[in-house]
Amino acid sequence: MKLLTKLWATTFGSGFSPVAPGTAGALVGLGIYTILPPFSNGVFLVVISVIFFSGVWVSTRMEKEYGHDAQLINIDEVVGVLIALYNFEKTWPILLGGFAFFRLFDIWKPYPVNRVQDLPRGWGVMMDDVLAGVMANLVLRLAIFLVSYL
Repeated sequence: MKLLTKLWATTFGSGFSPVAPGTAGALVGLGIYTILPPFSNGVFLVVISVIFFSGVWVSTRMEKEYGHDAQLINIDEVVGVLIALYNFEKTWPILLGGFAFFRLFDIWKPYPVNRVQDLPRGWGVMMDDVLAGVMANLVLRLAIFLVSYL
């Protein structure tokens, strides 16, 4: 069970990347998004919820060994990318835009992203990426709107 927990928390080991483990996890999330079949919005929200709640659980367990929000825990990036790309077409401009905006907000951590990471246990690990994903989704929608009307 410990190996499965570590594999999931590190997004199949990508969290052990010596360079930018968060970006590595986000890239895995991007790959997962591209291979997922076209779900209804409701089913896609269930997929995100399952990854989120299992991420809270494995993050909480991993923090006991590696400390709060350790860099190798990157399942949160998968959830963030999936939220950033929620209800968008799978085109390269959308994929790249969603990924870039998510990483921007995840690294920058503007308010309230910077506040929720202080939540206890795995909740803080996961929630900052949820909010970064929501912000990325909204900014991507705004960018598409502006591009289409300019």
